[in-house]
Amino acid sequence: MKIKDGFILREVAGNYIVVAVGNAVKDFNGVITLNETGSFLWKKLEKGATEEELKTALLEEYDVTEEIATRDIGLFVKKLTDAGLVK
Repeated sequence: MKIKDGFILREVAGNYIVVAVGNAVKDFNGVITLNETGSFLWKKLEKGATEEELKTALLEEYDVTEEIATRDIGLFVKKLTDAGLVK
């Protein structure tokens, strides 16, 4: 799974935002704000990480159980999919 072309993550005043650029602006209006964990996962998805790779990375980086990591990644990926941000 990978973030679609035309979406970039930026840190602005300590906040993480996703904005559409180029042709993606035609289909997506607005911005998405992410917390630190969301931006961590986004960066992995920019490189084409699978959900399993996301889980492994999350478990290595944060003090979280496998159950919570699996649940949270599923919710995060669903939101990105529903918004049309991943392919």
